[in-house]
Amino acid sequence: MSEPSAALPDLPQVAVEHFHVPDPARLHSATPATHAPRILMLYGSLRERAFSRLLTEEAARLLRAMGAEVKIFNPSGLPLPDDAPESHPKVAELRELTQWCEGMVWCSPERHGAMTGIMKAQIDWIPLSVGAVRPTQGKTLAVMQVCGGSQSFNAVNQMRVLGRWMRMITIPNQSSVAKAFMEFDEHDCMKPSSYHDRVVDVMEELLKFTLLTRDISPYLVDRYSERKESAEALMKRVNQRSL
Repeated sequence: MSEPSAALPDLPQVAVEHFHVPDPARLHSATPATHAPRILMLYGSLRERAFSRLLTEEAARLLRAMGAEVKIFNPSGLPLPDDAPESHPKVAELRELTQWCEGMVWCSPERHGAMTGIMKAQIDWIPLSVGAVRPTQGKTLAVMQVCGGSQSFNAVNQMRVLGRWMRMITIPNQSSVAKAFMEFDEHDCMKPSSYHDRVVDVMEELLKFTLLTRDISPYLVDRYSERKESAEALMKRVNQRSL
């Protein structure tokens, strides 16, 4: 933890004991992790030949070629949010994978100008916190979408909002594949194209950001407001007359 700052006469509203000057030395890990980056991939369709799944599988092949450990969650059988207990096997599987991973890829078709309900249901089952742990906070995220017609960005834009809400580091690059039914061959592999080139770019950038941030994510998400709030909550608990 950085040392608290000295008195701040120009900032009387700041709780000095919780105000830390960012420390460049803490942005470098003394013992960098050596294991393969762990990436969880979610897709948003249950069709037999779902192009969001095919794009996810193509991206997974790229990630593995780049040295990542990849797991793809199959949303089939996942109940609607709040329509089953948290102990439901598919919910438990998704939440366990969320805690396992260091980065994610979300890939959805665009349906009615938005991400699919299947995609949103998966995200809604991921809690903002589990006890004292926030499963998504500080983890990296890449977003992709497939389109049945001309190129659109509604789904990726919505997923970016959700990624921010989940406190994830959403990388700048993204992929939107127009007329996705024309972009895969008979082996369900993506054909050479500028769309494929962009997918390579996105996965490369995701891994770079994951390697850059995974060792220091606790420091990156250490916030003044939360340090202050935690201290006030502790003081209140310690000073209460009875438990």
